[in-house]
Amino acid sequence: MADSAQPATPRAAGIEEKEVSTSPKPSRLGAEGDESQLLTAEATDDDGADDDSAIGDDVASSTASMRSSILQYRQENGRTYHSFKEDIGYVLPNDASEQERLDLQHHLFALTFNGKLFHCPAGKEKPIGCVLDAGTGTGVWAIDFADEHPESQVLGIDISPIQPSFVPANLTFQVDDLEDQWTFSHKFDLVFARMMTGSIGAWPKFFEQSFEGLSPGGWIECQDICFPLRCDDGTVKEDSYINQWSQQMIKSTSIFGRTGESASMYKQQMTDAGFVNVTEVIYKWPMNRWPADAHYKDLGFWCFHNIAGGLSGLSMALFTRALGWSPEEVEVFLANVRNDMKNKSIHAWWPIHVVYGQKPE
Repeated sequence: MADSAQPATPRAAGIEEKEVSTSPKPSRLGAEGDESQLLTAEATDDDGADDDSAIGDDVASSTASMRSSILQYRQENGRTYHSFKEDIGYVLPNDASEQERLDLQHHLFALTFNGKLFHCPAGKEKPIGCVLDAGTGTGVWAIDFADEHPESQVLGIDISPIQPSFVPANLTFQVDDLEDQWTFSHKFDLVFARMMTGSIGAWPKFFEQSFEGLSPGGWIECQDICFPLRCDDGTVKEDSYINQWSQQMIKSTSIFGRTGESASMYKQQMTDAGFVNVTEVIYKWPMNRWPADAHYKDLGFWCFHNIAGGLSGLSMALFTRALGWSPEEVEVFLANVRNDMKNKSIHAWWPIHVVYGQKPE
């Protein structure tokens, strides 16, 4: 499998320019969920505050021609949300600010995986024919994959038509709900899903449908964050705002039936669905630039802007709809959470699960 070309570094308004590596070593912990590798914090004499500023909101995105009802997005607390179906429990925004965050997040994954788009052995023995990008978002992964694999036909599915119109000839986008019964007319050689925590309620059904939708010998791969956040040295206190936010995210996503802990169950659920050669590797995203290691410091820089910069979008609908908080209560709470996220004396990190499996030949 060839590595993808390194994408251009996204530049968001308000991000302080720093010397950030674009070709790091992978931040791998090890197979089978080995979390024994510890990160070492950088020695510092300051108060622990990180100087990184918030992300700007400007981003351009074109959409394909769709039914007007789908494009009439739900507006709530200054953000827009999908309007595909009212009963879908997906609660993240789809506006320009969120699209910019998703593209920045793609860059973070590229740094984490040293440019690799996927990890499973798909394509090693024969060309990858048809690919499903489940929950394609802005379509940036699908675009990169289609460019890198012109021999493949790529289909990106999402509930919001926020993908660009000008894409590689071997890429198609479609608005659909992945939790409905799949009716694709062909089999896939690779089903890919990234950062779908909180997006799917019935993961066993998703893996079962993926199993049925794959050709014999085909692969599925999930790359996902998992709550709660982790810490190796006790610097995350139980009553800290960052720990409270992590716990409230688990509580609110669970109320919606889409737990933020879902990634920890993917390996067993893939096995239960019939997949073989199931492999799990866990990577670390530092909360900010607290690690001493230059590679992890770079990851922390981008992780901070990905999560802290998008904190309101990640939290607002969950906390107001599921927990009954007012928008004002949410913003006051998040202001304190951001302060914790900036604090380099808090050595927190997010586990990123990469789990893949194969349909038997």
